Amino acid sequence: MEDWMWWLLLAAALVIAELFTMTFVLLMIAAGAFAASLTGLVGLQGWVQGIVFIVVSTLSLVVVRPWLKTRWFRGDADNVTMGLSAIEGADALVVERVDSENGLVKIGGELWRARPYDGTKSYVPGDRVRVVKVDGATALVWRD
Repeated sequence: MEDWMWWLLLAAALVIAELFTMTFVLLMIAAGAFAASLTGLVGLQGWVQGIVFIVVSTLSLVVVRPWLKTRWFRGDADNVTMGLSAIEGADALVVERVDSENGLVKIGGELWRARPYDGTKSYVPGDRVRVVKVDGATALVWRD
């Protein structure tokens, strides 16, 4: 098998691996392997193919990857709030009376068991409350 075929196989494997990571790192390295494959296809020597691979991969990582990340994620992907921290501070709608014993609220379309953050308070269906804290599977809520 010729050199350019190995580069092409490497590029294909990296693209497939990128589908599992979605970090754009492997995709940029695959671009370098594909460029090296093209240089091998036109008959350039192996050391030239290696230099093309290094240069294209490096430029892709430094220039293209940041641009792709901003276009793909449309925001600060590092500051996405997930899990319980996304629920704390969220607005909720009281569905069943919330008191110190039990209650039910709707948070972002999902039903959660709830208790008042201040055990002496109670809330009736239709009240808007805010999730102060999540304790296990129970939202502790407060009305401003």
